[in-house]
Amino acid sequence: MKLIGSLTSPYVRKVRIVMAEKKLDHTLLLEDVWAPDSTIQQSNPLGKVPCLLMEDGLVMYDSRVIVEYLDTLTPVGKLIPANGRERAEVKCWEALADGIMDAAILIRLEKNQRTEALQSASWMDRQMKKVSAGLKAMSEGLGESPFCTGNHLTLADISVACAVGWLSFRFPEIDWRGDYPNLAKLFDKLSERPSFKDTLPE
Repeated sequence: MKLIGSLTSPYVRKVRIVMAEKKLDHTLLLEDVWAPDSTIQQSNPLGKVPCLLMEDGLVMYDSRVIVEYLDTLTPVGKLIPANGRERAEVKCWEALADGIMDAAILIRLEKNQRTEALQSASWMDRQMKKVSAGLKAMSEGLGESPFCTGNHLTLADISVACAVGWLSFRFPEIDWRGDYPNLAKLFDKLSERPSFKDTLPE
């Protein structure tokens, strides 16, 4: 398998961590989707990463689709429950974490891809409220539990850690650690795992 992605994308990191936890061999192909010579649309018409290229030519995109597929390839380190409420809970955690990243990335794009005169403060404020509400919801959902759901690592924990880790990387002014020490405790614990150490954004 080949994974097209960047070293800074939180969505790509989520997939890379899942691959590491599942012990799946792959080749990482670095791609800058903003570069004039980017070829990403040859694989993903939406022009986004991550994008998974299979040996038989099948192409998968969107991190949620990719990680769900990867979790079926081997029983090692099962990250998504097979069915029922437990599965839905893990997927809701992933949706919440991805939603925080979606909103934060929109803020970053507004600041970096538009001239100051065209930037909308109200739009960025709207997105930041989503980030704030999402962090609060994650903290309340985690409570004092050692993991987001259940008693072992799941995709929920990986998704949350990728979200807050990316916030620290791109939005250091957001003091999520101070506001939500339980999220910081979870993040620090997961950061000791090789899969997290090996995928730190650069």
